[in-house]
Amino acid sequence: MAFTDLVKFNKKSTTFIFIGGKGGVGKTTVSAATALWCARMNKKTLIISTDPAHSLGDSFDRIIKHVPTPITQNLEAIEIDPDKAMEEYKEKMNQQQKYNDALSMFSDQFDIMSSSPGIDEVASFEKFMEYMNSEEYDVVIFDTAPTGHTLRLLSFPEMMDSWMGKLIQTRTQLGQMANKLKNIIPFMGSDEENQEEMEELNRTKEQILRAREVLTDSKRTSFKTVLIPEEMSIYESSRAMDALHKCNMSTDGIIVNKIQPDNNHCEFCKARREIQEKRLETIKETFGNQIIAEIPLQSHEVRGIDQLYEICDLLYGSDPGNGPIAL
Repeated sequence: MAFTDLVKFNKKSTTFIFIGGKGGVGKTTVSAATALWCARMNKKTLIISTDPAHSLGDSFDRIIKHVPTPITQNLEAIEIDPDKAMEEYKEKMNQQQKYNDALSMFSDQFDIMSSSPGIDEVASFEKFMEYMNSEEYDVVIFDTAPTGHTLRLLSFPEMMDSWMGKLIQTRTQLGQMANKLKNIIPFMGSDEENQEEMEELNRTKEQILRAREVLTDSKRTSFKTVLIPEEMSIYESSRAMDALHKCNMSTDGIIVNKIQPDNNHCEFCKARREIQEKRLETIKETFGNQIIAEIPLQSHEVRGIDQLYEICDLLYGSDPGNGPIAL
């Protein structure tokens, strides 16, 4: 099985690929190279950076905005601006908000969250929700933040499902109270208004459940891990993979980056290579049930389209005809 086989294109729905790992292992380079390959396969591709310390624009050597920015044929990119993303979400909530009770509560919660730690994950999850059912792109690739941020992002459906459940319960109790008081207090909402509010909350809950369903569908969503042949990177990747499996996420590929080439003329290089060979054996033992791809340490900084295509060819091959067939 080749690494290309891990990218499953769907004819009628968007494929989502999350690429993650420890900070500094080369996630953005691998994400950008994967996006270029998908575009070369004639798939309309969007790559989204969810890392607050964006480097996707640096990798492509382009200025990338909060909205889809053209990179090459079939490829666009986004660097999420959390402040703008939250403003967009609040504006959408305000447009939907015909009444004040439950939806105001929901909006107020986002006002609090917009100034709190974790806003980047909120914004990233909102982008996932936006493209989940749009069918605008064949492939959406998430160049994720370091592991902790990513695990919080992928746990959002569970957290928001619980949150919405509490909102619905609260709104039901308010509705029951309103029914008892509406004959006494004239400005209490009508039954029709209460019903519309509940319908809106239930629609939001259904969308969150749908997001969880898509995230755990291995035919549509997968997580690929980038690591380097060092103990800390291996341990963190293993723990992250355990956490992803608990979320029922499909993890199907390992990319080992920055492998020291053989060089018997350099004692330092030779010693580094020997250590890395031991780590490569550990990687095979730890992640042996997954496809493992290797990228050698480059003699230069990988930046710009041409150099990213070199990594693309290392991972996926230079012949577009060897790619996977749409399911």
